[in-house]
Amino acid sequence: MEVKLYTVRIFVHDWDAACRFYGETLGLAEKFRSAEDGWAEFDVGGPSLGVERVEAGDDEGASMVGRFVGVSLVVDDIGAVYNELLAKGVAFAEPPQQQSWGGTLCHLKDPSGNILTLLSTP
Repeated sequence: MEVKLYTVRIFVHDWDAACRFYGETLGLAEKFRSAEDGWAEFDVGGPSLGVERVEAGDDEGASMVGRFVGVSLVVDDIGAVYNELLAKGVAFAEPPQQQSWGGTLCHLKDPSGNILTLLSTP
């Protein structure tokens, strides 16, 4: 049996704003989009990043919005990407910081307050 990762899901309240953020602001290529289903997939170089709309009244889904999601997006030049995204109005928790393991990372927020990690490796 072979098991592969298909997608990592990120839950959002404002699905249209999230799709613009991941597609236009972060520059991820859209692989699939269904407004009716509130689901979009973005290419992150292998498995997809899935953006899923949480409907009003979905308390369980709402608990998944606006938190640290444990998704790390790797870039070649974190300083340049950080400055580019900052200029586009992306909210960061802090500027990039060198880590003891040799990489550099920072945390950014999407329009629903989900926190993702942006990193560069040594």
